[in-house]
Amino acid sequence: MLTASLVGCADTPENQEKETVPTNVAEQINAEEFESVNDVYDPLEGFNRVMWDLNYDYLDPYLARPISLAYVDYTPNPVRLGIANFFANLDEPASMVNSLIMQNPEDAVAHFNRFWINTVFGIAGLIDIASAADIPPPSNRAFGDSLGYYGVGNGPYFMVPFYGPVTLREGVGDAADGLYLPLSLLTFWQSLGKWAFEGMEDRAALVKQEALLEDSPDPYVFTRDAYIQHKNFRATGGETPVDEPENEEQLDDYLDEIDDY
Repeated sequence: MLTASLVGCADTPENQEKETVPTNVAEQINAEEFESVNDVYDPLEGFNRVMWDLNYDYLDPYLARPISLAYVDYTPNPVRLGIANFFANLDEPASMVNSLIMQNPEDAVAHFNRFWINTVFGIAGLIDIASAADIPPPSNRAFGDSLGYYGVGNGPYFMVPFYGPVTLREGVGDAADGLYLPLSLLTFWQSLGKWAFEGMEDRAALVKQEALLEDSPDPYVFTRDAYIQHKNFRATGGETPVDEPENEEQLDDYLDEIDDY
């Protein structure tokens, strides 16, 4: 229900093939090195901290966590996998368009092929036939990622009660992605169900990272920075930016002189 205030997107059950790059905050913060994010715009920090306390101290331990773990522990894995596959298939067209916007035609073709193959031969996506046909799932791409790819900032950070963290860029991006078929065909309650099932998978996946949050001197800041870092990572297309030397031109000239010598 809450996605533990750390989740950016959904994972599939454990036996589903892992993606080649991190796609959610749970994977991001599991790295040995975690760097604080400096470009966070949090104008409503006072309100956000109150909502954080509500989510973290009450809604998560008494609702989100036990419900998510019960779903994962007692739902047969084939059923969970089918549900996860079905909802993931609905996101393929939006990921295809956003991959094109982010100048990644190879991933766009993979998303397109996965969508029509799983829809036609996989019972509307319940079975991941495409992966069996050696078309592994690329990272999902949202319009918020596309905006970030072209330099649009995250915008204000909000901690939403009953939901978790969100930025203005992500909110606009999610609204845009909802205009694509087949997501545009979902009713409000169907969309809510999709969010709930994906959120339960996400929350259960975060159990292993709970110690990181509990050991943090300021869990609110840790969560906020991890979330923004994850969004920045997605905006790069899953690539870690390489910092170039400040005096690169002088360095090149120096190396040329060495070569001439």
